[in-house]
Amino acid sequence: MPDPNPQALDFLLTRRSRPAKTLQGPAPDRDRLMTLLTAAARSPDHGKLEPWRFIVLEGAALARLADEVAPAGERLGKIPEEIAKAQAAFADSPLCVAVIEVQKDSPKVPTIEQSYSAGAVCLALLNAALADGWGANWLSGWTSHDRGFVQAALGLAEHEKVAGFIHIGTERLTPPERPRPDLDTITTWVDE
Repeated sequence: MPDPNPQALDFLLTRRSRPAKTLQGPAPDRDRLMTLLTAAARSPDHGKLEPWRFIVLEGAALARLADEVAPAGERLGKIPEEIAKAQAAFADSPLCVAVIEVQKDSPKVPTIEQSYSAGAVCLALLNAALADGWGANWLSGWTSHDRGFVQAALGLAEHEKVAGFIHIGTERLTPPERPRPDLDTITTWVDE
């Protein structure tokens, strides 16, 4: 059995995402971000397929994505408030990592397990950033699910999709704690 790591367990029991709208610069530099990406890439990956990749969005790239939101939103019939919120997520972000799910052909690993692995990478990157002292948030939203937007803005291939946008920066304020699940209502114990 591995040695207990009480600090890691305490972190997991108290971790709290920071709303993306509360993040500002500075963000991790390239060396620091590579450490966070390395931690994320250690996620469970049945078959060692690496069914994900990273797109690091900074500065002008985030401004460009914010500009591309309006035409996509208008094409989809989004109301102005939805468009403005999606634009702000990119325009106001100090750094964003798009975690891209990349489905691989495999006779042994179903596509759903590859999706779960990409989700695990999102959570691992989020937790690595938080553990390193940064504010971080995992967002998706309509922009991440619209094929036209992700192909035009991020250059995704047909077999790729956004698993999540992980925004990382310095938090301006600490959010209040939010209600957590009642374990008694979501846990079933089976002993026979």
